[in-house]
Amino acid sequence: MIVYLTSEYPALSHTFIRREISALRERGFTITPYSIRPATIDWGERVESVLGHGKSKVIGKALRALARHPLRAGATFGLAQSHRQAGFKGWLWSMFHWLEALALSDMVRPVRPKHLHSHFANSGATVGMLTAYFLQIPWSLTLHGISETDHPAGALLPGKLERADFVASASWFMRAQAMRFTAPAFWPKYHVIRCGVSMPHLDALVAEEPVRKFITVGRLSAEKGYAGLFEAMEHLKADGIDCSLTIVGDGPIRGAIERDIKKRNLDDRITLLGALAEEDTLAEISKADAFVLASLMEGLPVVLMEAMAAGKPVIAATIAGIPEMIEDGRNGLLFDVGNWSDLGRQMRRLLTDQELSKKLSEAAPRTIAEEFEIARAVAPLAALFAQRGLLDEQGDHVLGQS
Repeated sequence: MIVYLTSEYPALSHTFIRREISALRERGFTITPYSIRPATIDWGERVESVLGHGKSKVIGKALRALARHPLRAGATFGLAQSHRQAGFKGWLWSMFHWLEALALSDMVRPVRPKHLHSHFANSGATVGMLTAYFLQIPWSLTLHGISETDHPAGALLPGKLERADFVASASWFMRAQAMRFTAPAFWPKYHVIRCGVSMPHLDALVAEEPVRKFITVGRLSAEKGYAGLFEAMEHLKADGIDCSLTIVGDGPIRGAIERDIKKRNLDDRITLLGALAEEDTLAEISKADAFVLASLMEGLPVVLMEAMAAGKPVIAATIAGIPEMIEDGRNGLLFDVGNWSDLGRQMRRLLTDQELSKKLSEAAPRTIAEEFEIARAVAPLAALFAQRGLLDEQGDHVLGQS
């Protein structure tokens, strides 16, 4: 049995984890997801969270684990102290991580896990690593984006990479970042394993109308490059080109974004919808003519895959893993990251060249089907789990057919 752990699950931005779990279960693996924080949405599966029952329960569970295996708990405490940020704050957080790991160990004890897998190299992964150490089971990790190499997560990343049984990277770019942080002896255990999406019915996907309505989906935060996207929209308006932009997402700079839209007199062209559920987000993507992503920092965005799977012409920056999926002019358009004139040029191309938008619309779903469709994307991960004896007996024939 495999335990999956993230900081918060389910979450609006973690639909790809749900698809991954579902696809692995179809292949015969028993997987139980857990979360550090309680979820705010419901996907129909009960997910236990470490912090979902109050601090006293966490301490009580941790004390049970401590009483059951005091020497292991002490060794885990030592690991927590060696894997932390410097200073008092780092020490305090290491204490929290240690207690949460002991509590989680007590929670998962009835299901007798043989392996623990974490998504994202953040505090949740620290708890996962400590939990696996206490339980004396292998632990693995999936890397997604550059935020995992930045401060504060980046300072602890080498220790995680070295301790992991294997590391899955959503892109070759992120695998290269893992290689950058560690000695070559560790590189063979780093694998590229794509996040996957479900393919919609492909009939009637090809764009038949001129592009007028753009959409973007993402957290309202500085790294998403909204100010640059608005600059491009402002120039298009000044040139008399008719187009609109819908933004799905919420976040800490929403107020600043609203003020920027008003300052640029783009109220009539830009609509903020806030955060939406997966189905509603996909419905909004379906309504749009094209998808644009202006990010300054990314991994390999799943929402970009979803837009391409839906047959939308896409524009994105030449950053991180995005060029691994988009070939400029063949299945999407790329612009130099942070170059808003270049972004505006590519938006203008879609708005004025219907043959180009049709060509990209036809090619995009094929790209996703060939490498990023969930059944294909999960196959390398399933193989890694199977090599470790984690496949249920009744699932052997399923893996053999893949």
